[in-house]
Amino acid sequence: METLINYFFRVAQNPWWVVAVELFLISLVVYWAVDFLEGTRGERLFRGVIFILIAGVLILNLITERSQFERLEYLFKGFLIAVLIIAVVAFQPEIRRALIRIGQPKFLAGSSQHLARTVEELVAAVADLAKTKTGAIIVVEKRVALGEFIETGTRIGARVSAELLKTIFYPGTALHDMAVIIRADRVLAANVQLPLAEAGTLDGTEFGSRHRAAVGITTGSDAVCIVVSEETGTVSLAEDGRLTRNLDNTQLRRRLISVMHEVASPAFTAAVVGKLRKHKA
Repeated sequence: METLINYFFRVAQNPWWVVAVELFLISLVVYWAVDFLEGTRGERLFRGVIFILIAGVLILNLITERSQFERLEYLFKGFLIAVLIIAVVAFQPEIRRALIRIGQPKFLAGSSQHLARTVEELVAAVADLAKTKTGAIIVVEKRVALGEFIETGTRIGARVSAELLKTIFYPGTALHDMAVIIRADRVLAANVQLPLAEAGTLDGTEFGSRHRAAVGITTGSDAVCIVVSEETGTVSLAEDGRLTRNLDNTQLRRRLISVMHEVASPAFTAAVVGKLRKHKA
């Protein structure tokens, strides 16, 4: 106990503003990491790693201060390095997504009128697909390009329309069984194979391959994914590896406006808000 008190006493000997700045920066980094991982499979793992690192550093300093166990100190340092390496491997999807976000510039997504129209076409298509209980999975690309997945499907390159989406997902057609990827106001590809979320990511037996694929693609990228259940007609939205269920048309429209706003000019929001007011009227 005395050793621990002496350790904190030495820390307190530094200028108060230096300690305050260091604690603020450390707290900011930890908060950003937890916020980034919130709701994903990496959240609990990150907290565990942070606990091990903090406890390990404190124990290591106490051991070094109290005795001369050089070999034990050497092994403990190796253990902490191993924990960091394991953390990098375990957080590979989250780290990949963060690095891509940093390095991927925003692309010009087209005019605000086209994007506003795209939102309405998406909402209309999803509403009709849900009404007829037609299974569908629609990925809306944001800043992180999805070229590696687009290559697995059939390229289309047509403007987004409700009729086109309903035709693609109509049971029995050649492209209906997998995903559609949308960039700005264009349907880039259909029949796209998406990565499935790991087992245990989704709780419950009612989630099929579409929901697992939606969570999988949004875990490794910043895209959002709309899912229409074939069994119940329920509309769900996946984002950042999290699934929100039972969305109505208004909720879906608002979320899509937010998504498009991230890749469009500020004029887009004003254009779509006008449309929203018309719908309310």
